[in-house]
Amino acid sequence: MLDTMMKLFFAVLPYVALMTFFLGTIYRYRARTFSYSSLSSQFLENRQQFWGSVPFHYGILFVLAGHIVGFLVPRSILWWNSVPLRLYILETSAFIGGLCALTGIIILMYRRLTNSKVAKVTSPMDWIVLAMLAAQIGTGLYTAIFHNWGSSWYSASLVPYLWSIATFSPDTAAVMVMPWAVKFHIWGAFALIALFPFTRLVHILVIPNPYLWRKPQVVIWNWDRHTIRQRDY
Repeated sequence: MLDTMMKLFFAVLPYVALMTFFLGTIYRYRARTFSYSSLSSQFLENRQQFWGSVPFHYGILFVLAGHIVGFLVPRSILWWNSVPLRLYILETSAFIGGLCALTGIIILMYRRLTNSKVAKVTSPMDWIVLAMLAAQIGTGLYTAIFHNWGSSWYSASLVPYLWSIATFSPDTAAVMVMPWAVKFHIWGAFALIALFPFTRLVHILVIPNPYLWRKPQVVIWNWDRHTIRQRDY
């Protein structure tokens, strides 16, 4: 019974998540175009945001790029991993990227907890997204430590499952034999996709994120505050 439910879960959830993503994204863009923003709190506090945002974005983008490359060209990944040194380099690089992302998300969560100004503009959905991202990164790192050589078995076993979803012929056999941490990681990914249209994550679709490499900006007030305050309006 449990196996049947799990098979159904991994065969139906992806389509529910993708449908929610596409319909929700289109509806929000048409009905609330100007809400497509990260609603940055940089002006409220910048130092902790910098040390949290930069490692998180670089780390998560590197890890996501690895997942996408593995999905698109799994045979090339398996060829690369056929040489042990190259396998070690790839796995170590991915693990470092995950650590950067985890460090960044922890700093960002701490910032929203400890800074009163930032806390006031933090919604419950923000916390849900932060918690889910932290869980995703955490399960990814856990998998890397306790279920080694993920880049190889991901390319050989999970990519066929993902392609079966893409071709509308879901085959859950490979997922069913995976450890629970991997199953939770897959479930979390689809859950994030479903929540995407209702969060600040939508800014990914419309902003090229140049703040990742731009130089720090300094804002200087170009007026006499004392004179302004004393002015009779």
